[in-house]
Amino acid sequence: MFVGTLELDVLLGDVRSLKQKRSAVRPIVAELRRRYEVAVAEAGHLDLYRRSLLGVAVVAADASHVRDVLDACERLVAARPEIELLSARRRLLGPED
Repeated sequence: MFVGTLELDVLLGDVRSLKQKRSAVRPIVAELRRRYEVAVAEAGHLDLYRRSLLGVAVVAADASHVRDVLDACERLVAARPEIELLSARRRLLGPED
C-alpha cells in the first residue's frame, strides 16, 4: 500500500472576503474529489483572503498510480485561470516507511 500527499499553495484572484474565498475554493475541491476520487481539504491559510493551502491525499496499491493521480491533481489546479499555483509539495509513503 502506498500513500501520497500533495500540498498546493495557491493565490486566489480578485477575492475580498472569506466568503468569496470559500466560493472560489469549494469548486476546486469538489472537482478534485469527483474527477480523481481523492481526499481533499483546505488545510492552511484559513484566515487569509487571497491564499489557500489545499491538501490532497491518495491511497493505492501501486506507487506509479499514486504519482500519476497526484500529477493530474497538480495539473488541474495549475490550469485554473482564476488562481495561481505558488508551490506544490508532495510526499510518498510506501511499505518500507
